[in-house]
Amino acid sequence: MEQVKIAVIGGSGLYEMDGLEKKEEVEISTPFGKPSDSVICGELEGVRIAFLPRHGRGHRILPAEVNSRANIYALKTLGVERIISVSACGSLKEEYRPCDILIPDQIFDNTKLRGRNTFFGNGIAAHIQFADPFCPELSRLLFDAVSKTGTTVHRGGTFVVIEGPRFSTRAESNFYRSISADVVGMTAMPEAVLAREAEICYATMAHITDYDIWKENEEVSVERVVANLNRNTSVAKDAIRNVVKNLGERKCSCGTALKNAIMTSPDLVPDEVKKKLSAIAGKYIKGNAKG
Repeated sequence: MEQVKIAVIGGSGLYEMDGLEKKEEVEISTPFGKPSDSVICGELEGVRIAFLPRHGRGHRILPAEVNSRANIYALKTLGVERIISVSACGSLKEEYRPCDILIPDQIFDNTKLRGRNTFFGNGIAAHIQFADPFCPELSRLLFDAVSKTGTTVHRGGTFVVIEGPRFSTRAESNFYRSISADVVGMTAMPEAVLAREAEICYATMAHITDYDIWKENEEVSVERVVANLNRNTSVAKDAIRNVVKNLGERKCSCGTALKNAIMTSPDLVPDEVKKKLSAIAGKYIKGNAKG
């Protein structure tokens, strides 16, 4: 199969990508279980692209149930170098209004039940740099692409990731505001850290659906979230088309994130672990293993 260098992980409201040509559906098995769904590959604006619905088609999977390791591993095996994540979120600031879009540059991880948030362990230790969790190069391209749609878009900000599936309490929402966070949602982690471990650029198009629960007379409801997501679905698709037109070779450091991160000597990594992580870290852990 032809290599696919860019992928979209669609969140709530974005379950498919219109306009794909030469489309094919790819079932991928991984050492970490099944991805959320089969991966749809095709050409968009003449560029090969992969699309994976985070919650499965029909929205069957809760945020804490998403098998992010399988999702990222599957995309890595296709040759993906860049991932655009589309996520719904609530605003924590007055100036970020429903139906605006934010391209965040920071994450505050407040999840507790997401399972393993790393590909490593079981005989191999690695510690990646994660001070800047979103790829700055891809985030810039994404900001420019959304700007061209005419939608109000904000660049930079902190994305608080909560466990879900419930929405925040008023106390929680006000706490996130007190630490100067900008938006709150239920995705981005552990996707972002796993993408970095896989040496894939990762950026998020955060669609603001509501004012969370901190603002008086602004209740959060599924109906309101879905209605605002539906308004922005076409914006997301247009922005993705704009991004793929302007992709060049990567100049960021995401593609070498593991270069100095693996602490374990290759000859001490068990054979079964080398096999399991071949798509993620194969070039760094070659050599004779001691099982």
